[in-house]
Amino acid sequence: MPEYVRRRAAPRLRGLVSGYSGYRWSGAPGLHHGLPSTHLTLVVCLSGTLDFVGRRPASFVSVAGGLHDGPVVMSHHGLHYGLQLDVPWRGARALLGVPAGELAGGVIGLPDLLGDRADELVERLAAAPTWRHRFRLLDTTLSGLADHGRGEPPAEVAQAWRRLTETAGSLRIGALAREVGWSRRHLTSRFQREIGLPPKAAARVIRFERARRLLRSRSRPSLAETAVECGYADQAHLARDFRALGGLTATQWLAEFPSVQDLDATLGDDGPHAAERQR
Repeated sequence: MPEYVRRRAAPRLRGLVSGYSGYRWSGAPGLHHGLPSTHLTLVVCLSGTLDFVGRRPASFVSVAGGLHDGPVVMSHHGLHYGLQLDVPWRGARALLGVPAGELAGGVIGLPDLLGDRADELVERLAAAPTWRHRFRLLDTTLSGLADHGRGEPPAEVAQAWRRLTETAGSLRIGALAREVGWSRRHLTSRFQREIGLPPKAAARVIRFERARRLLRSRSRPSLAETAVECGYADQAHLARDFRALGGLTATQWLAEFPSVQDLDATLGDDGPHAAERQR
């Protein structure tokens, strides 16, 4: 039986880390598509490596990935065992020492960002006896890393992101620029520099993530119903976005092993889900 456990980060990390996911799953070797998300993704492998394929193949034991608007394809040998951290774009400066924009569209090994502390963290997480112990270790380690003095993003960029998320990606970029008091060109430049995607692409990812969340929800609306709910012109529009952003169809994605960023499960601080185990 696969293991999958989620937990919110400690309150002192609010705004820097949204949550942690622990997972262990085995099956047939193959490819996994990492889909665009509104969070940066940090992954720590507790067994083996994370192997990226494509134009720049690379393998990592621990890795950070920035925001992206296309699929990130990984190969696996039949075992997934590790931890994922979901980091809002504002957490990149405080935890990793760089704005989210510097990590956009790619991946970088955590040791390149955190030095020896990354390798030490991997060793301690692997030695921890339970998921609960690992999550608490992450709380302690990340709290020690957090440095709120590394600079704040422009208030206009933060406002623009907030408005895009409030409107589920439906706000037109011209109207957004007027709201923050910048020209559209200036907003696009500053927004992308700080976050990693231009506002229009970010809005598309926000809408896409909402569609995926609905398709994974207990109500399981149809593709047509999801398209309407999320503001797509029609089901065909949603289908095109799945292919463009995810590299596969919605049906293929639903059938694929669900990554920790896609599963629809939310836990409290330590409570187990009915289908999950704490080891």
